Amino acid sequence: MKKIRLMIMGGLLLSAPLFAAEEVLISPKQMQAMGLEVAPLKSVDAAASNGLPGQVVVPNNQLYIVAAPLAGLVEMLAVAASQSVKKGQLLARLQSPALADIQRGFLQAATQAQLAGNTLARDEKLFREGIVAESRYLAAQGHYATSAAQLAERRQALKLAGVGDAALERLKKNAALSGTVDIVAPADGVVLEQMATVGQRVEAATPLYKLAKLKPLWVEIQVPLAQASLLNGGEAVSISDFSATGKVIAVGRSMAEGSQTVMVRAEISAGAERLRPGQFVEVEVSSAAAGKQWRIPATALMREQNRTYLFVQTPQGFRVQPVKVLAETASGVVVGGLGGDERIAVRGVVALKGAWQGQGKAD
Repeated sequence: MKKIRLMIMGGLLLSAPLFAAEEVLISPKQMQAMGLEVAPLKSVDAAASNGLPGQVVVPNNQLYIVAAPLAGLVEMLAVAASQSVKKGQLLARLQSPALADIQRGFLQAATQAQLAGNTLARDEKLFREGIVAESRYLAAQGHYATSAAQLAERRQALKLAGVGDAALERLKKNAALSGTVDIVAPADGVVLEQMATVGQRVEAATPLYKLAKLKPLWVEIQVPLAQASLLNGGEAVSISDFSATGKVIAVGRSMAEGSQTVMVRAEISAGAERLRPGQFVEVEVSSAAAGKQWRIPATALMREQNRTYLFVQTPQGFRVQPVKVLAETASGVVVGGLGGDERIAVRGVVALKGAWQGQGKAD
């Protein structure tokens, strides 16, 4: 056991305190004079931290932007923000002269493809009978392939304009042109935002609605580096205020410059209906790898040379005990690396630190 002493070399006081002591000898009378108070450790469960800040977001693969497929006039909007919709449900209707042009091109391509097909069938029969040359048969094949490609292109253009297969068949059968474009929901979900108004003229690809599927949801959590290093994915996550639970699905590999925290993403599968995208929440993250943990007052910590210590009471005084900080919140600090039966100094730590460094006397 080593006693505290101030080291003087060559009659000069060292600018940085040199302390090698592992224990500070303090009597009960001295403890009272220094205002020292001790308290037992308070254990916490595997939750590495309470009250971590997080924000609710929609998973990327559940978010849709519904846009105008063609330039035109917004004739009607069938739904509004916050309304639930089903896949295929009508969202809006546009009047677009461009649609009639595409339909006309499709009908012309369909006619040409049919004629080319008939010509190919006739020339193939004549070629097999030896009546026409092979070059004529090959020319008919090439013309039919070109016509079929043009038809496929026109068909795809109509599909991109929101015309379904059934409507295409009716168009081929009836040849009735229309300038009305029906825009339908691409999936079940909730309308987050209406981005157009009735009577508005829009260009192609102008956003009309933002639509999202709201279960499950993600929560992006800002986690201190010390705690994030204990997470590997799959840890339990809970949002007590909204009775929502889930699990960690990703741990970030970079630090946020402003807060010096790591972004941890969790998927909320239970209770997601009680959360809203963009909402800020307080999150609890469990870390099974953290082992036993204890919550202590922030005043009990001592930081020196990028390390963190506690003063643990011994029969002769206090022992300097290195600890690992797992989380820091408004309610205290969560640490690991202790046995659990220690009593630590929670008040008067500054005076005790001075004695440890030889800057004060404990006699």
